[in-house]
Amino acid sequence: MKLENPTVKLRAVEPADVELLYLWENDPETWVAGESIAPCSRFELEKYVLSEGDIFANRQLRLMIDDNRSETPATVGAVDLFDFNPAHNRAGVGILIYSRLHRQKGYATAALEILIEYASTALNLHLLYCNIRADNKPSLDCFKKAGFEVCGVKKSWNSSPNGRVDEIMMQLLLTSV
Repeated sequence: MKLENPTVKLRAVEPADVELLYLWENDPETWVAGESIAPCSRFELEKYVLSEGDIFANRQLRLMIDDNRSETPATVGAVDLFDFNPAHNRAGVGILIYSRLHRQKGYATAALEILIEYASTALNLHLLYCNIRADNKPSLDCFKKAGFEVCGVKKSWNSSPNGRVDEIMMQLLLTSV
């Protein structure tokens, strides 16, 4: 299966990506969307990159998102499968489009489209899920466009500079299983 479409190409993480991952993982603005609130060392990222690749062993997989529309290849983000559970055929999904200049240009939607096909056919998954802050409308819209449906709300789940924020739970039932 080819992990690309006219907009993006998904590829494995390479050692050359460590500096980019270091930038992303250590930017407090990206911490808002996840669980991390602490810096990550280059050494930790190098170990991660060297161990990455086998979703069955690691229970997670990160794929880099490359712009397929540009003549000069540029990595614009990453898409993750995490909490992979082959016994129940499910995994969580997370997407980061790092630069504000690349957001809302269709990269996340295109990457999610490829990832859904990969999860369904190559990994034989039955369900994908995600958890998105209620104030992240672009991400909610992206996942809804991909067919994810709201299945719950975690009230007052996250703290933010503006107070407490709900987290929306979404899932997509795949037809492969």
